[in-house]
Amino acid sequence: MKNLRITAIFGVLIALALAVGLSTRADSPESVVPTVENTGAQGARALYLYLREGGRPVDAYTASLESLPSGTRTLVLASPEGRPVSQEEVSALEQFTRGGGTLVYLSPRELGKHQAALEDWLRLDSGPLMPASSRGLDSTLADAGGTTVDIWLAAGPLRGLSGLRVSQDRGLRMLHDDAVPLAGLGGAVAVWRWPLGKGEVYVLAGADLAENRRLELLDNLRFWDELAARGPLLFDEYHHQLAPPPPLSRGIWVFVAQVLLVGLLYAVSRGTRFGAARPLRQERHRSALEYVRSMGWLMRRAKVERELLPELDRTLRQLMQERLGIPLALSDADAARLMERGGKDYLDAKADLTQTLAQPDIRPSDYARVARHYAHLERVVTGRESEAREDAA
Repeated sequence: MKNLRITAIFGVLIALALAVGLSTRADSPESVVPTVENTGAQGARALYLYLREGGRPVDAYTASLESLPSGTRTLVLASPEGRPVSQEEVSALEQFTRGGGTLVYLSPRELGKHQAALEDWLRLDSGPLMPASSRGLDSTLADAGGTTVDIWLAAGPLRGLSGLRVSQDRGLRMLHDDAVPLAGLGGAVAVWRWPLGKGEVYVLAGADLAENRRLELLDNLRFWDELAARGPLLFDEYHHQLAPPPPLSRGIWVFVAQVLLVGLLYAVSRGTRFGAARPLRQERHRSALEYVRSMGWLMRRAKVERELLPELDRTLRQLMQERLGIPLALSDADAARLMERGGKDYLDAKADLTQTLAQPDIRPSDYARVARHYAHLERVVTGRESEAREDAA
């Protein structure tokens, strides 16, 4: 009785804990990764669907940047922080840009932490904070954490634009001598352009222009329309994914094998014996003669079907055609005349079969008699009858 009471108390406590856990369960936090699959405020799903539904050749790329699809005109890297861009991929990006491609790099806010090789190639550095500006908005509450940057040089995809809405954060510095600042506010630069070979590189401070929450503000959407009008546009999704963990070292596998071996030895040494092995059970299979007897008994019990008799004649005539070349279309008399031996026996067997078929009831003995006649003829046709006589002699 005491154990039952304790069990009931613990059951009530577990139920209460489960109820409290379910009632206080919070929803998972909204993703801040600007991928084309993220429908949150900081995702890029709205931009991706807008371009696709507008008939633009846009797609998501989930492989290494070392080999881009042929025909790619613009490549967008939206603040990738999942895995770093390798040095080989940087070389491929440089070759892609020099060949006439356009690279749009939406830089993460924290430089030197996620994309060291890419930032070293582009020579990026943090800039000053952007001042606040609500120019172009109906209300300051429309985008409380953002600011409006001016277009200083209307070149490339910024041609014809009057202002962009970005986050009020730090700008960027690009230390290449031929890099040109295109947009910013005060002393902070939000958009850089770096001509490289036949192509160009656009570097933006943060992924603000691609985010769902700011896509429709000011001229942000027109910026992407200008880029997509150049040709096939790819969003890099490969570097948003976390790199696979390193493989387990050989030492760990050796340790696991040793633990399993020790456990096996312990089980063998301490395991319970189930007694001596039982003798092998001898299974006696039925002989062929028993099967024949069973079939005979079954046939004795069953009534002979009338259709079995014509089947004997059809089988023999088929055999005569195959072995003796006597066509099936010939009459029985002509077929008997073409047989070298057994012609008369064939006519007698056929007459017996016809007479038996005319009977109202066919007994098993009648069927056995006719079957023996036709079995004899089959041995004659196949030549086994002469062989049997030679063996008997």
